[in-house]
Amino acid sequence: MIVEEIMIADVCTLASENTIGDAIQLMAEKRIKHIPIVDGEQRLIGIVTDRDIKEYTPSIFFDEGRMEALKMPLAEIMKTDLITGHPLDFVEDVAAIFYENKIGCLPIIKDHRLVGIITQTDLLHTLVELTGAHQPGSQIEIRVRNKMGMLFRLFSDIQNCKVNILSVLVYPDKKDEDFKIIALRIQTMNPLRLIEELEKSGHQVLWPNLPGMEA
Repeated sequence: MIVEEIMIADVCTLASENTIGDAIQLMAEKRIKHIPIVDGEQRLIGIVTDRDIKEYTPSIFFDEGRMEALKMPLAEIMKTDLITGHPLDFVEDVAAIFYENKIGCLPIIKDHRLVGIITQTDLLHTLVELTGAHQPGSQIEIRVRNKMGMLFRLFSDIQNCKVNILSVLVYPDKKDEDFKIIALRIQTMNPLRLIEELEKSGHQVLWPNLPGMEA
């Protein structure tokens, strides 16, 4: 999946001469936490977040200072050291950017112009959809040797049981680099028969680890 499939294309923006008061009003109206700052040609020049605004806005108990702060132009508080993405970037690569840089949003740029934005919430929704976690089903985790053909063999055994696979995740076994863990979400609420058949075929099922089953 690529970024343009999940990004918000109708981006709420402001100009650098807009004020903190303008940003507060826009965030409240649109229920957003990040506002890209653009020039007249829709080129990204900065970004303002709700955290930036809280940092520069005094408490409501100090009315005089607060009123002055609301008139401050966004040019004085916006972040200009920006990390951006491209519409054709892969979603998993963008997720790594969020993780490594601890950011809350990622402006998407094409031909030097702002064309979209992705937030942590967008990534979370996408992860839920990709893993099928929002659909009725069960999860099974299977430990296999990290060698060619193991995934094909596993899928063949599952196909023989006539069970539909909703999603597949593969990650390394932290205890032994010669193995990896296959996390499957399958379209059945009762995976017992499948687990029994997989174990008969020699697969090591880690989850669910039910009473009477080998760990």
